[in-house]
This record gives sequence, C-alpha cells and structure tokens, in this order.
Amino acid sequence: MKIKFLFFLLFLSSVSSAQSWFETAEKNEQARSGGMLLKRAEVQIEATEAINAMYNYNFPEAIREFGYLRAKYPEHPLPYFLFGLAEWWKIVPNTDNDMYDAKCELFMDQAIEKAEKLYDQGGNQEIEASFFLAASYAFKSRMYAERKKWLKASNAGKNALKYFDKCKGHEDLSPEMAFGDGLYNYYRQWVPENYSALKPIFWFFHEGNKSKGIGQLEWVSRNAFYTRTEAQYFLLQIYASENQHEKGYQLARYLHVTYPWNPYFHRMYARECFVTGRMQEADAAAKLILERLDNRQFGYEAASGRYASYILAYYNQFFYHNPAAAKEYYHRTINYAQANGATESGYNTSALLNLGKIADSEGNLPEAKQYYEKVIQYADKKTSQREEAKKLLANNLKRQKEQRRKK
Repeated sequence: MKIKFLFFLLFLSSVSSAQSWFETAEKNEQARSGGMLLKRAEVQIEATEAINAMYNYNFPEAIREFGYLRAKYPEHPLPYFLFGLAEWWKIVPNTDNDMYDAKCELFMDQAIEKAEKLYDQGGNQEIEASFFLAASYAFKSRMYAERKKWLKASNAGKNALKYFDKCKGHEDLSPEMAFGDGLYNYYRQWVPENYSALKPIFWFFHEGNKSKGIGQLEWVSRNAFYTRTEAQYFLLQIYASENQHEKGYQLARYLHVTYPWNPYFHRMYARECFVTGRMQEADAAAKLILERLDNRQFGYEAASGRYASYILAYYNQFFYHNPAAAKEYYHRTINYAQANGATESGYNTSALLNLGKIADSEGNLPEAKQYYEKVIQYADKKTSQREEAKKLLANNLKRQKEQRRKK
C-alpha cells in the first residue's frame, strides 16, 4: 500500500509539474505574441500544412485543416479569412470564372464580422483586427473589380485602405502588417502612370513609392507567415511589369518547385523561363501544362494552355524547324485564346502573325492574307504586331497581284 501511495504522490507531483510548465509556457507565449493569434507559434505550426495544401491546390486537405482551426478559435477572424482565401485561389487561374464568388464573399464577410468584435477590444487586438479587416476588404475589392462592379469595388477598397493605415508602423508586432503598405506604395504610383484616366481618383491619397513598395513586399515575402506567398504572388506580376525577369524567373521557379500543382505558379514559371531564354526548362514546363490540361487537372484552364501552346509553337518554328508542329501549337494557342475571350492578347495575335508567315513561306498567299487581316483586327493599334501585319499584308497583296498578272 505504501508503495502504491508513493507512486500516487509521484503521479500527482508530475501532473502538477506539467501543469505548472504549461502555465509558464502559455504566459511566455502570451508575452511573446502580445496576445495576437497571428504571432502564436503553435497556431502557425497548426496552419502550416493547411496553407501549403491550399497553395498546392489540395483544397480538400486545406479546408479540413481550416475547419480544425475554426473549431478551436470560433470567434477569431483567422480561420474564416483562410476559408475565403482558399475560395479566392480557386478563382486565380481563370478570373472570369465566378462560380466561387459567393463562398469567397461569405467567408470574407464572416472574417470582417469577427474582426470588428476583436477590434473593439483595443490594444494589440485592435491592430490584429485591422490586418484582417484590411485584408478581407481588399480581397472583396479585387473580386468586385474582376466582375466590373466598380462601386462595390471602390467601397471595399476604401475600407481596406482605412484599416491598412491602422496597420502602419506595427511591423515590429508582425511582418504581416507591412503587406498592405507595400502594395499601396507600389500601386499608388503604378496605376496613375499606366492608367492616366484614373489619376484624379488618387488626388486625395498620399503619394506612393514603387521602389519602396517592392522593398516592403520583398521583406514580407521573406519574413511573414500568412502573407508570405501572397506577397510573392504580387511580386511575380510586379517583376514582369518592371522587366525584372531574372528576379521573376528565380521567384517563379521557387514557387513552382514549392507548389508544383499550383497552375498559376506553373504558368508563370513557364513564362519566365521563356522570357529569360531557358529553353529546356520552358519546353518541359509547357508540355507538362498541356498534359495536365488534357487530363483535366483542377485549376489548369485556357489561359495556361495559351501560354504553353505559344511557347512550344515558337520553339518548333524558330529553333526545332518543325513547321507542322509549330502550326499545330499555334492553332491550339488561338483556340485557347478564343475559349477564354483573349483574342486581343499578345500570344494570340503573335500566333496569328506567325501562322501568316509560315503560310507565306509555303507559298499559300490567300491563307497568309487571312491571318494578317486577323492580326490587324485583334491587335491593339500601338503594337508592333499590328504594324508588321500591315506591312506583310501590303506585300502579300502585291505578290498576289503579280501572280494574277503572270497567269
């Protein structure tokens, strides 16, 4: 009996010690995180696999894990925001697809509702809530803009900016807070430079700085947890816009290797390989895109097919000297462009132009004429493709006239 009693005392002592250890660890974690769920290490560990699954297009796994977070933190905006983010990434490869809009909007609204209650608690909770309010409104604004619901997009955007302002200067609490500031600094300068008609809208907003914005997004992409990949997603587009293609290639390659089933990162990787002259990588990436598209892999759609087909057509025409394969891939490019309403895209007009050149080289002048006319129809007036098509068409008509004279 005495031995049993002794073991019982030892058991009670171990339980008490464990409880004391957990209480101490909890106090330390509360102090480290400032009471913010965003910064809690165990939450990030719990969310890591789910977030990786989401970006790798394993949505069933991601949603199951987000469900566990919601069960554990039902009154916090984090799980609802992640649910909404998952719906948004279903939209990303083809933004014309609106079948996920309703669920995305619902989850972002739920995140906003929870964040508003958190905001009222003040202190660090107010700052954390501001991040979720800014991010949720920003995603709603992006979605409304894609649907050309300009008033809704504007209202959601104003709310996002209001809360992004409240996040400023709190990067010491969490790197997530710098995400919105980086986006604002870059696009506040970029939009008026590229869309002069929108300049008056920005008169009432403080100035931006593209270089500073890029630097902030790069810092977020290295140091943040929840917004790391979102920052990298925007940097991919920014590097392309700024002709920083070597940076674009390095980032796209990293994202494709990290999330090999993400169709958007796959598409951008193929594109950056192509632009930077990495033929072997571009060829392999493009062929895999078309293989997955043919196998109806989720997320792979016409836009990715257009990129991949053009890359392979171009290589077959100018490097592999296989005009039959080139024509086949150019026709696939055109079909994909028509499938998602992208007939004015550069890949489509370039495909038409090159098909015209191949027809010309094969002596099929009437067919070449049709292709040149389509380029002139679809291409923007300022593009080099349109100017080249006009010259080639004039020469084509001259040659056809000479052929008729000879007959």
